[in-house]
Amino acid sequence: MTQPTPIRRVACGLAAAGLPVLPLRAGKVPFGNCRACTGNACGGRPNMKTAGPCTCPAPCHAWAAATTDPHIITSPAWSPAWAEAVAVAYHPGGAGLTVVDLDNPAAIAWARENLPATRTVPTTRGQHWIYQGAMPSANAVRPGVDIKSRSQYARWLGTGTGRMTVLPSAVRALVVREEATPARRGVASSSPRAWDRTVASGCRHTERYVRTGLERGLSLVRQHTETGAGSQAFGVARFLAAQHTTCPGPCGLDAIGEEIVAATVSVGVPEPYARRAVANGFQTALERAA
Repeated sequence: MTQPTPIRRVACGLAAAGLPVLPLRAGKVPFGNCRACTGNACGGRPNMKTAGPCTCPAPCHAWAAATTDPHIITSPAWSPAWAEAVAVAYHPGGAGLTVVDLDNPAAIAWARENLPATRTVPTTRGQHWIYQGAMPSANAVRPGVDIKSRSQYARWLGTGTGRMTVLPSAVRALVVREEATPARRGVASSSPRAWDRTVASGCRHTERYVRTGLERGLSLVRQHTETGAGSQAFGVARFLAAQHTTCPGPCGLDAIGEEIVAATVSVGVPEPYARRAVANGFQTALERAA
């Protein structure tokens, strides 16, 4: 019986080919930061958007830890992670690549009609379309479509099929640049209606439960004063909507969405972008629950 190739050996082979790699733990997510790096107390990796002084030898900081250095990959500091790893990830932007992550059949059908053919890799639910060239990363650029490049990782699922083509303008156009500078005077959104029991007569959760989760989510959005508020809004909307997929309804998701939009706009994100991120977050939660 043929034994599977050890994960670390796969990683070394990818690194030798020029792909910066990192281990993924159960759940197919990066390993958490060590104590010294928790909360980016170390300042972050020097290759992140805001350069930091971190020289931690462990695979901290998710995609920013990805490397092609075989001495780091096989180092004692990385060995415990490889021993628990369930998969290998790579940093597309670090290899000059962009991955268009198509999460469902509808997204694949859209890509076939609107994007030039390129190398394709099957995933659990959809496909990765890989292009030559790097660009900013962004979640939920349209339903079921994420862009993974300069500041995200992609799981290694094989070499795929087809000839890789140059990153087209059609993919670059999917990412709307977030104007996520500190809020300027005059930046405003429609006045949101706060969530309460009157707009959620069919919700199975207590008002305290919903408000606590919502306030935590709004706090996460407001912390992104430099960049990423739109992506965070998408994540918050997706998480909160997922909590209500088994409720008889109505649950007042419209009111929840308005509060997320208002928080996102407060840190400088254009309202149309904020609304699209929240709507896509809600839609993604519903599709995954279906």
